[in-house]
Amino acid sequence: MSTTFFIPSVNIMGAGCLTEAILAIRAQGFLNALIVTDKPLNDLGIPAKVQALLSAQNVKSVVFDGVQPNPTMGNVRAGLALLQQHQCDCVISLGGGSPHDCAKGIALCATNGGEISDYEGVDRSAKPQLPLIAINTTAGTASEMTRFCIITDETRHIKMAIVDRNVTPILSVNDPELMLAKPKGLTAATGMDALTHAVEAYVSIAATPITDACALKAVELIALHLRTAVAHGDNLQAREQMAYAQFLAGMAFNNASLGYVHAMAHQLGGFYDLPHGVCNALLLPHVEAFNAQTSAARLADVAAAMGVAVDKSQPEAGAQACLAAIRQLALDIGIPASLSELGVKEQDIPLLAANALKDACGLTNPRPASQADIEGIFRGAMTA
Repeated sequence: MSTTFFIPSVNIMGAGCLTEAILAIRAQGFLNALIVTDKPLNDLGIPAKVQALLSAQNVKSVVFDGVQPNPTMGNVRAGLALLQQHQCDCVISLGGGSPHDCAKGIALCATNGGEISDYEGVDRSAKPQLPLIAINTTAGTASEMTRFCIITDETRHIKMAIVDRNVTPILSVNDPELMLAKPKGLTAATGMDALTHAVEAYVSIAATPITDACALKAVELIALHLRTAVAHGDNLQAREQMAYAQFLAGMAFNNASLGYVHAMAHQLGGFYDLPHGVCNALLLPHVEAFNAQTSAARLADVAAAMGVAVDKSQPEAGAQACLAAIRQLALDIGIPASLSELGVKEQDIPLLAANALKDACGLTNPRPASQADIEGIFRGAMTA
């Protein structure tokens, strides 16, 4: 069986690499960029810094800072209108997963037309999006280098999963200097998002030797450096290692896809407007406990990558050690212990489960689930 490996054609990484990235943008011949970001980053002056660097290279730019934490169809429409008004020839996303996903939606609709909801599902677009350069400021989502785009449909109160080769950026940028001093809660949530990407990719039915190598190395780096990044946000080494970890995890899931953790977390984010990384962190041990029936040996490998001593001749014990290590890491970095703490309501679980089963991310989960199974996982995560 053949496989295809997706990744941006150019990826620039390392402390201080933003300047190099701006030169690469100019070398592409772009003259007028739409910078897609959020208001907190704009208030910190980071887009203005990027604009100044672009201006020095004779590249004009305009800032759209209307991206919400869970970007919506309305955000995409508003950004697209600004892009069209200023006749921009490229899009630069600046931030974490939310600006990147919103920018993907804008860039895809700019060339394909219609609403972003038209492209829900797998490879629904006909044309490449407007060229997108993704500059990352968090270490978690890996949206800067993937073919995944998650947009909230405000009417249906769900997160749409758009998995499309045409939303892959042409250039990804990971400068850990832009990640320094991020809030502890954001660092924790995005770090657990990266761990979830790696674990789900490793147990995926679409995993390959390439994605396996990326996933396990990502797990190893996260186990070694996430606690430090959360506790000491100004530690450049920890930030840089987490940047590499989330990128490796992105390489893994961009090609092996994900599983029920993401399928379920998308529903929580769309329905309650909850932080994606926190939802992933809470659901991860519960979903993998469900998957352990078919994936115990793989979960034991994850435990070993997290630094746990594992007897490979006893995979079931290794799987349980994996779940314990995940829970301990989440506890150590301050992740809430239960969905009930986030305001999730028991009566909403049947609808959440039904929508999760429609999410494209669940297609590669190693163990198929029924409506009752998904409801049971949600209920198990309601309490600590």
